[in-house]
Amino acid sequence: MTITETETEAPTAADELSTLGEQLLRTAKNSRDRAAVQALIEEQTILSVPGVRHALIIDTAKGQVARLEGLSGRQYILGLDEGQLDFLGLILSMVGIGITTLASMQDMDDRRLPIILRAILRLTGNDTIAVGTRL
Repeated sequence: MTITETETEAPTAADELSTLGEQLLRTAKNSRDRAAVQALIEEQTILSVPGVRHALIIDTAKGQVARLEGLSGRQYILGLDEGQLDFLGLILSMVGIGITTLASMQDMDDRRLPIILRAILRLTGNDTIAVGTRL
């Protein structure tokens, strides 16, 4: 008996998040939402939480759409850790939902801080400034 290679592999969680991210970026209604969604995609851990996806994403005739307003007031019941909450708070403030001071960036880890800085640059329409460590 031989096994044929016609069987396809099931999509991984990373593949599903990538596809979801592409759809959410395509359907973002303005540059602020697009910058926020891009930051969530780059951060990965927040968007992988089922409760976040349930609060954030709605199904429409155009496919899945991110409604950042859906996260308003819910961030503390989603089971996110402190770093994720700080990051999400900044992202929501960036689009005009809630108020989070820039002081919360002080405790941001080395992985999330560049993502926030790139998101802020996207808001200005300038995606060419490099964010990294100077040697």
